[in-house]
Parts: sequence; C-alpha cells; structure tokens
Amino acid sequence: MIALTRRSFLGATLCAAALPLRLRAASAFPDGRPIRLIVPYTPGGGTDSVARAIAAKITGSVGWSVVVENRPGAGGNIGMDYVAKTKPDGFMLGLGQTANLAINPALMPKMPFDASKDFSAVAMIASLPVVLVVKANARWQTLADLVKEARANPGAIKQALAGSGTVGHLAGELLAYQAKFEVLNVPYRGAAPALNDLLGENTDYMFATPQAAQEMLKGNVLRPLAVTARERLSILPDVPTVAESGFEGFEALDWKALVAPAGTPPEVIAEVNSVVQKVLTDPATIAMFTAEGSKAMGGSAQSAQQYILDEQKKWARLIREANIQTAA
Repeated sequence: MIALTRRSFLGATLCAAALPLRLRAASAFPDGRPIRLIVPYTPGGGTDSVARAIAAKITGSVGWSVVVENRPGAGGNIGMDYVAKTKPDGFMLGLGQTANLAINPALMPKMPFDASKDFSAVAMIASLPVVLVVKANARWQTLADLVKEARANPGAIKQALAGSGTVGHLAGELLAYQAKFEVLNVPYRGAAPALNDLLGENTDYMFATPQAAQEMLKGNVLRPLAVTARERLSILPDVPTVAESGFEGFEALDWKALVAPAGTPPEVIAEVNSVVQKVLTDPATIAMFTAEGSKAMGGSAQSAQQYILDEQKKWARLIREANIQTAA
C-alpha cells in the first residue's frame, strides 16, 4: 500500500478537482473560435445591416468573435443552402427570412434545401411589416378606395414588385385573395426601380418596406394607405393597418431568424439563444429596430422553430389556394 503524505494527498485532490474545470474550459463554446454568420444577400441591405449589428452586439456582450459573410443569389437560397450543408457544430449560423424559409419553399418548384428539415432554429431576431404605398396624387385616399376600383376592373390595377417571392409580393397576393380581386403583378429587380416606375405611373401601388419608401413618404411623393402589421407603426402612427381597413387578421411580416444546420447540439443552440436574448432585450437594440419600423422578437429556440413552421404553413396554404405562380 502506498502511503500519501498530507501535502501529496491535498495536491492530488486539487489536481483531480481542477481536471474537470480544465476540460470544461477547453470544451466551452465557442472556445475562442470565430462563429460564421451567413447573410444570403448582398452587403448594405436590410438583412446585412441587421446581421452586422447583432454580430457586433454579441461581441460587445460576451466577447465572441462573429464573422459576417455574404453569400447572395437565388432569392437567398444560395446562402441558406450553404448553411444547411455545413457541419452542425455551432460555428455556422445563417440569418434567414420569410422569403427563403417560408415563401420560396412553397413558391419555387425546385429548392436546394428542405426548409422544414435542414435547419435548427436558434432565435427569432426581428419582424418588419411592409407598407402599401401609392403616388401622392393617386385618386385613392384609402385602401377601401383601391379595393373598390380593383374589384370593378379585374386585372387592370398593377402592383409593382421589388422581386418575386418577396414579402411585398405575397402581401399583395394575400390582399387580392382576401379582398377577392384580380391584380396584375409587375416584377422588378429591387425596390428602387419598382418605386421609380410607381412614381412614373407605370404601376398603381406597391407593398414596400418602410426603409425603401421612407424618404419618398417624408417628401410627400408617396402616400401610405396601410401597413401589414397587426398594430400601427410608431414611425407611421396615422397609417391604419390592413386589418383595421376591413381585413381582420391580415398580417404579412418580413421576419428574420437565426438558424443553424440541423443536428447542431441542443446545448450549443441554447447557449447562443441565451446570448441573443440579452442582445435583443438591450434598450439600444430595441431602439435601433423601432427607428426603422421593425420589432425585436426573441424567445426560445423552440418557439422560434414553431413560429417558422407556422409561417411555412400559412404561406404554403395561400400559394396553393390562390394558385400563385412565380413572377418572371
């Protein structure tokens, strides 16, 4: 039998106690390694700005290194497909949206990924409604005026689209479906050319993001008729919601969600979610979103997963029942 002195016994005990701590420290996420955050759109856009702001706030909050990478193309599908096919170890995240996680899967005949199976939701980040705008001198003063004329002249009213499959596109389709009128969609490559043609009276109305239409609204060259949130926007307090205008329950939001590849360890997702909650409840973050018309969301990873699933069902049902096709 080997005898241990009091000193050697205490030393051995302390070493044994320290070992698990060292192991935990070595395995703690993210252990100093950078986390990649994929933005499936070009730099400078709304999604990119949100991603970079959130990444910076995470770094400032807990010191993690979050590197934003832009992988645009195919309505966000290229970037999200990259996320879906990356190793699920927690070091790859993607900032998905309504379009690429809920609309495209039902609207596009072929998708490179399965939005309902290939991702694990981490957290809902923010939601942004769109605003139905017309030219300031348009003959419609209210949404009811526009709907009345659209019903009386099937297919004669033209809606400008910032792109096929966008929330603005589907908001217009949802309105036409609920209000029972036909509309002619005119797609463009982005919000700027769509708004320019609206001002040129080549189209009649558009569902635009508050950011895209903000300066034209301030300059009184556009008139807002309704917003697609359930509550009025603080930046447009006098503009009624579509629901208030006679279409109860109407809601169309451009939300953003942080997702990881399916199979990412639950404990890692929970850790990232916890950090994101701190960021989203920070008054500075809330003020940042409010200033642009957005609303910070947050919540658990489980609630985010359910929210995305509900949105997928909602838009798939509309696309199926209204027989919506991709605009050329």
